[in-house]
Amino acid sequence: MDISVQQRDSVALITWNDGENRINLDSLARLNEILDELEGIDGPLAVVLTGAGKFFSNGLDLGRFLDDREQFVATLHELERTIGRVLVYPAYTVAALNGHTFAGGALISCAFDQRIMRSDRGFWCMNEAEIGLALEERLWSILANRLPRATAIMAATTARRFAGPDALHWGIVEDLASSEELIERALELAQRMSSLDRATLRAHKQVIHGAEAAFLGYHAD
Repeated sequence: MDISVQQRDSVALITWNDGENRINLDSLARLNEILDELEGIDGPLAVVLTGAGKFFSNGLDLGRFLDDREQFVATLHELERTIGRVLVYPAYTVAALNGHTFAGGALISCAFDQRIMRSDRGFWCMNEAEIGLALEERLWSILANRLPRATAIMAATTARRFAGPDALHWGIVEDLASSEELIERALELAQRMSSLDRATLRAHKQVIHGAEAAFLGYHAD
């Protein structure tokens, strides 16, 4: 499982470089391990998550769950809990969407304080209506909590593929950048935000997202 972290001044850059960056119990465990390590850092901190190559994340590792309903359900619950954790994480978080961001990957992106997407390539898409995998209430709530309601409804009911300009227009992302500029733009933003008082930021995130995080199964200490 190739998910690594590098410290860039006060910013932790997490890079997910595992092909299509499919979501399974192993990838979620590694992400949470890194979040545990970073949470123990004192002082200024912000976090950037990006992928590598063509994918930010292509969603759940469905091939792995084909004959294992129990593992599928456990992975969904851990995905929900992890998204809840990121929503109230005690540091500013940025998702740098370097490529295709589908289904569970799109849901992960909704956990971040700000999202920057490539302007020239890649789609953000909730494709469950295409592949016959219905969203249960907690998964829908992730979209409803973070996106404009009309956008969330469109995404869930049409499986529309949003390219960068469309994603910006519909409020899915807050900024666009070329492939050459994406990571530096994300790091620059995160560096500015790393000086925020983390205790206050945590309190504000708890007020804003605490009920949603708890609904998703994450309860902050």
